[in-house]
Amino acid sequence: MGGYVEVPEGWERVSAEGPGPFVTSEVMRAPDGHEVRWRSRAHRKAHRASAGGRHESIWWRPRRASWWMAVLFALGSLCFAAAAVASQWASSSRSWIGVTFFVGSLLFTSAAYLQYAEAVNVEHRLTARERRSRWRPASWEPQRIDWLAASVQLLGTVFFNISTFAALKHSLDTHQVNARVWGPDVFGSACFLISSELAFAEVCHRWIGFRRESLSWRIVALNLLGSIAFAAAAAASLIEPASGEPISARIANGGTSVGGLCFLIAALALMPEAGAEEHDTPVAQQRASATAR
Repeated sequence: MGGYVEVPEGWERVSAEGPGPFVTSEVMRAPDGHEVRWRSRAHRKAHRASAGGRHESIWWRPRRASWWMAVLFALGSLCFAAAAVASQWASSSRSWIGVTFFVGSLLFTSAAYLQYAEAVNVEHRLTARERRSRWRPASWEPQRIDWLAASVQLLGTVFFNISTFAALKHSLDTHQVNARVWGPDVFGSACFLISSELAFAEVCHRWIGFRRESLSWRIVALNLLGSIAFAAAAAASLIEPASGEPISARIANGGTSVGGLCFLIAALALMPEAGAEEHDTPVAQQRASATAR
């Protein structure tokens, strides 16, 4: 069993691990006998690294798509958290709250596509090419757990686009709200939950695991916690026909704000994670060595 990366001529695969049918970590042996451990998340996060960028600030890298992905996820999370808090406590007109949720969903979708594109365009070689391969807008690679996680999350953000846009309409009856707002919201939350578990399993190399010393583990754990909070919020927002009110507005708003806060912290942590991984993978190391020569 092997992953999607191609090993150089003369190298051999020694062992592989991962949850279920997926390969998320491999040990490979070079012709001189030394062994290299490949990890799918680290490989994906570092594959665009170059030695020339090692002096860049961790927090300011606007020329990198990964930086924009983190910023957009953070802004979208902030919108959801702020709108949920305002929805619970604000006494003024709430039309702007719905707009904030919708804007947040658009930011989520933009970030999710960048994450999907990152998975689509990851280097499929253990070592770096002399020239970068052509950028692709999409692919079909369901055998990869990272591709699945990114695809499912992107789909979830589209459901949030639908639900938050429908929520802007004030003339919906209870049945219409449940069908056009609550339904897509539930599907979006389910997609986030599935995607977060896939990302968590990618880091742990099994479905459940603890790697608290790892920044990547803390990021995916926060995202999983945030997805659980979003799922609870979605369940609690179902409108009861008898009262015309959600099952529990407090749980719905609280779950959304907690989830948004978790996503916000995880998004910001993507920046130092990328910096830490840049020179710690075979691809990054070879590119740095080639540049030095």
